[in-house]
Amino acid sequence: MKYFVYLIISKNNNKLISYVGYTKNLKKRLSLHNSSKGAKFTRGRFWKIIYKKGFDVKKDALIYEYILKKDRFKRNKLKIQYLDNEKV
Repeated sequence: MKYFVYLIISKNNNKLISYVGYTKNLKKRLSLHNSSKGAKFTRGRFWKIIYKKGFDVKKDALIYEYILKKDRFKRNKLKIQYLDNEKV
């Protein structure tokens, strides 16, 4: 079974906010976030997946999720890459 670590973003007063999570089903998880049934932090906003990485082992996905949650530099780098690609 495949596990995914993902980074989603949303605009809040012209500021990008992000959330990192893991799941087995990306489409279902994103729809839960967007329907205010996901994590409490994500409720009431529209989210878009900008980064995902797949893992075969759940433990590896959880370790990477923890790393990405704590690494603000990498999260900001991924947001900047996304914004640069959107401008093109």
